[in-house]
Amino acid sequence: MKIARIQSFLLSYRFPEPVKLTYYGGERTILKRDAMLVRVEGEKGVVGYGPGQGSEKAHSIIGDTVAPFLEGRTLADPDALRAMFRMGPGANPEVFKIYCMVEVALYDLLGKSLGVPVSELVGGRVRDSITLYASAGMYQPAEGFAREAAAMAQLGYRGYKMRPALGPEEDVRAVELMRDAVGPAMELMVDAHSWWRMGDRCYSAETVEQVAKEMGSFDIAWLEEPLPPDDHAAYRALRDTGYVPVASGEHEPSEDSYTDLIASQAVDFVQMDVVCQGGYTAGQRILSMAQRQDIAFAFHCWGTDLEVIAAAHLGICWPQTVSAWLEQAVYTDERVKSMYEFPLARRILRDPLPIGGGELAVPVAPGLGVEVDEGVIDQFPWIPGPWSYFTLTSPKETYAVTSDHSVKWNPEEKL
Repeated sequence: MKIARIQSFLLSYRFPEPVKLTYYGGERTILKRDAMLVRVEGEKGVVGYGPGQGSEKAHSIIGDTVAPFLEGRTLADPDALRAMFRMGPGANPEVFKIYCMVEVALYDLLGKSLGVPVSELVGGRVRDSITLYASAGMYQPAEGFAREAAAMAQLGYRGYKMRPALGPEEDVRAVELMRDAVGPAMELMVDAHSWWRMGDRCYSAETVEQVAKEMGSFDIAWLEEPLPPDDHAAYRALRDTGYVPVASGEHEPSEDSYTDLIASQAVDFVQMDVVCQGGYTAGQRILSMAQRQDIAFAFHCWGTDLEVIAAAHLGICWPQTVSAWLEQAVYTDERVKSMYEFPLARRILRDPLPIGGGELAVPVAPGLGVEVDEGVIDQFPWIPGPWSYFTLTSPKETYAVTSDHSVKWNPEEKL
């Protein structure tokens, strides 16, 4: 089958009013949420879809580099196309990551043309469902985290992740209140990436260790990114204390850095984002490395339901003991009041994902097994510019971020 056309569509949802979140190190102002829909058209009108990074840089790379390379080529073996791309424009690592993101849509197209689900093309499913955890909990009083944890338990989720940034004592109290609210059965994940992003108020390694010790008494599932993520030795030292399971990975810049993170036994859970960190191919290799080192894997996934289902197809190719969790961001809707609303996340699919009892049943229909609603392209037109701002208390500084929460916005940036 020939690839006829590659398109990417940047999408935005602007909040009616800016969302202002105060935390220990300053204040965050969120103006909008962004996403991308990748569309790959084959012969006879067959279309494949995939999620993408909501950034103008990624959109430009697809239009200027990836699409011209793929259009007109035969889609029979994605591995061969990927290898050819890597020998050409994909020699640039950042360009190659964008290609691997587009490749998810190629697999959707190929699965539809062959009549098989994507999971059978990326390893072969060994189970039919994957466990989700509810991801929300942004910068709120300790009591708010407890209420939200209880609400996620009511929705049937088996795990809840929050982002503490209240100061060491209040961060611990938040975990205590959450445990009281949900009891012993619910898994609690603590995403501490704010602790090393607060300027002069960043937690020291000693403070991190003390907070980890205190949180450990409440039996949390993991403590995520409590230290700068490139310091693998510090992660190994924290893990060696045995206070809490440690998680990291979403900020690893390359497979080489993942190799070091895993081989050094720095974490109990390694995390990876299919959209931002290399697609299915990188995911397969990272899962394989994790399995060999007896380290569990948990998908990072912070966007739309299309991202969730794309990751799930890879996750079910591995047993639960390896591919343990899949993150699903839970936004405010008619069911629950959470961090904020982001209707695009659900409306990108025509039907809700088949979730029950905290498990996502991965469709056996061809491709990703879901029907994308292209109406979101007109409903949620792109709004240029950063999606949120951080204002630090000390030193006094304001900066903007785009695409991912860690990428500082630079309108002049070029590849």
